[in-house]
Amino acid sequence: MSKRFDEAMWLMRRHDPQKAEDGFALLRPHAAEHVGELIEAFRGEEDRGLRCWLLELIGYARSSEALPLLVEYLDHEDESLASWAESGLRELDTKEARTALYRHHANNAHN
Repeated sequence: MSKRFDEAMWLMRRHDPQKAEDGFALLRPHAAEHVGELIEAFRGEEDRGLRCWLLELIGYARSSEALPLLVEYLDHEDESLASWAESGLRELDTKEARTALYRHHANNAHN
């Protein structure tokens, strides 16, 4: 893991809301450089709020590497995670991402 990623994650875990926001802001413009680390951190994270932030950052990365994870969480029971997954697929804006969104909306229209 890179120094920037480690520092951002350390900050995002702080109880001080400003430090947590600073960590998020540190990582946001560099999300694409850290998509693999973000996915790994997301998979290992238990804190719901941090998982939402990580999934948001994964979406900002606009990386095809994130497609399987975003599709996986599109129908998640936690509406916040599902919403960030949908947002990430919209950001990705590839044929595969659009197909996943179309299928998701078509399936939910019938439920």
